[in-house]
Amino acid sequence: MSGIQRLLEIMARLRDPNGGCPWDLQQNFKTIAPYTVEEAYEVADAIERDDLPSLRDELGDLLFQVVFHSQMARERGAFDFDDVANAICDKMERRHPHVFGDASIADAEAQTVAWEEQKRRERAQKRSGGEQASVLDDVPVALPALTRANKLGKRAAQVGFEWSDVHGAVEKLDEEIAEFKAEVRSHACLQADTSAQGHEHQHERLAAEIGDVLFCVVNVCRYLKIDPEQALKRTNASFERRFRYVERGLARQGKTPQQATLAEMDQLWDEAKRG
Repeated sequence: MSGIQRLLEIMARLRDPNGGCPWDLQQNFKTIAPYTVEEAYEVADAIERDDLPSLRDELGDLLFQVVFHSQMARERGAFDFDDVANAICDKMERRHPHVFGDASIADAEAQTVAWEEQKRRERAQKRSGGEQASVLDDVPVALPALTRANKLGKRAAQVGFEWSDVHGAVEKLDEEIAEFKAEVRSHACLQADTSAQGHEHQHERLAAEIGDVLFCVVNVCRYLKIDPEQALKRTNASFERRFRYVERGLARQGKTPQQATLAEMDQLWDEAKRG
């Protein structure tokens, strides 16, 4: 028995109403979806750590998620695992006519253009009769916000909605930061006036302005060919490493962060940066 056939049979048994696993039997697409996303992140984490044994295991966990969803769909009579596999095979052959057909592609950049054009045609075919077409169709709402912002920007750029170079994106970022600063000043004034109304509305405006700033940062990343998710992950790791250094330094002084002043923590932070 092949590995995939064994896995399919294990999944079917777990979901068997007669003797299956009670937990597995209670699940549906929505309850399993968070686990699917989590497993994808764990695959990415194993790759980031260059841990191939873990990558093997995490890929197995992710494959199990595909099998789980396929089994639930099979029970509804919608599709099964073979349908899923055949669908991706058909898509790969369709999107690589230079490999599986007679088309000719000069280089990787030309392939990217051809890939996006094929995806555009596929989106148009999926669209219902009277629905207005959009280049933003099918950008998943459930993506992490930074990743989705990057994809939205790339899609809009395909039809020329972008600056000629990174300087335009940076100027727009400066503009949005100035607007955010003005909103912060206004918010501070409103907070100082205890009789003022509209605190909730002001908070919504602040959130909107900081959202504009973040979106512009993602646009700048796109021009510089920097993945914003990866850039923030590196910064998160750097912050964690430095703050742990601060905690260890305070512990050597017999203090906790709660007992230390900001100046004391900042001095250790600067030491961590120099290290």
